[in-house]
Amino acid sequence: MPLSSSIQTVGFVGTGVMGRSMAGHLLDAGCALRVHNRTRDKAADLLRRGATWCATPGEAAAGSDVVFTIVGYPRDVEEVYQGADGLLARARPGTVLVDMTTSSPELARRLAAAGSTRGVEVLDAPVTGGDKGAREATLTILVGGSAAAFERVRPLLAAIGRNIVRFGDSGAGQHAKLANQIAIAGTLQGVCEAMAYARGAGLDAGQVLAAIAGGAAASWQLQNLGPKMLSGDFAPGFYVKHLIKDLELALAEGARAGLDLPSLRLALERYRELAAAGGAEQGTQALFRLYGAA
Repeated sequence: MPLSSSIQTVGFVGTGVMGRSMAGHLLDAGCALRVHNRTRDKAADLLRRGATWCATPGEAAAGSDVVFTIVGYPRDVEEVYQGADGLLARARPGTVLVDMTTSSPELARRLAAAGSTRGVEVLDAPVTGGDKGAREATLTILVGGSAAAFERVRPLLAAIGRNIVRFGDSGAGQHAKLANQIAIAGTLQGVCEAMAYARGAGLDAGQVLAAIAGGAAASWQLQNLGPKMLSGDFAPGFYVKHLIKDLELALAEGARAGLDLPSLRLALERYRELAAAGGAEQGTQALFRLYGAA
């Protein structure tokens, strides 16, 4: 889908593990890109490729038709959007702000309401697919917010991801992402236990992994993170500390809905244990450390 002629300049706030690749795809699509990150060095490659540096989120918004954000925690989202020199303070009427952070559904609704008083649309559009999906522009993008704003930015989303779904009004994208995180956490536990069991039974765990990856046990986690577990590669594609944040959000939302989610509670307990053992900055596959991995 071609980029809209009404979108000339795009802002991007948050050029970390995921955001750097995502912003790069927007450059490749021909966008004039304005970038901000707390650490300028993490935007260096984008600046070399022609992006314009902005000292604050507000500065990125001031000259942009659409602004994407992907930061760490809900508190970071709140600061980027509602800080003294944040997006809502500087965005022009008609701007669309798209938060791709996994955050709180309630915060997403609140930001959308604040934006509407300024003539600004705010979409929640968290992503899934990890650093690999960000590099390859194959992310799944889960969207909540105005249908009209979604259609306006859809061509930009298509430069970043492959499976793009709007679920409803503000907050719906965040709810969909939390459902995704619940599924991921349970699957990761299963992969760890399967590989630990294979080793404990005296089998070649790599051979077992290759065999079951094409059967009913197949999953993205098994195929992409299973080999990393077995090789002791715990480098972050998605941080343990961020999964803990996501699972805490999901548990709180589940409790608000009156749901009992025992698998989610167990996964959160295990990941907190891993973080306490020094694994907070590692990738989520580092859960395998709790099963005797080095």
